[in-house]
Amino acid sequence: MKLLFIYNANSGNLNALLDVGHKLLSPSTYPCSLCTLTYDTFTENITWKNFREQSNLEMVFYHKDEFEAIYPNVKIKYPSILKLEDNQISILLNNEKLNIIESVSELIETISDRF
Repeated sequence: MKLLFIYNANSGNLNALLDVGHKLLSPSTYPCSLCTLTYDTFTENITWKNFREQSNLEMVFYHKDEFEAIYPNVKIKYPSILKLEDNQISILLNNEKLNIIESVSELIETISDRF
């Protein structure tokens, strides 16, 4: 079983730079709540990083363009957290649920409660 984390952002250095600028200039309109929860402006959130490194869960992280290249037939709204088990994908947390999570601690608790 794997958890697939899909950010509402595209890969690449230019996109990363644009995302940082958006977070700095207009954080309330930044379109990726998963990014906001798991990353500070320039680096991975330390609470999230500790959880990720200490967890027994297998986690894979994708930007939306990377995810769509690997799973072209899976249609979801971004960001999302999916569960991949026995070649079946199911939604663990959709974009609506991620958008109402207010802190990285709440995200960690929500994920932990399901496993």
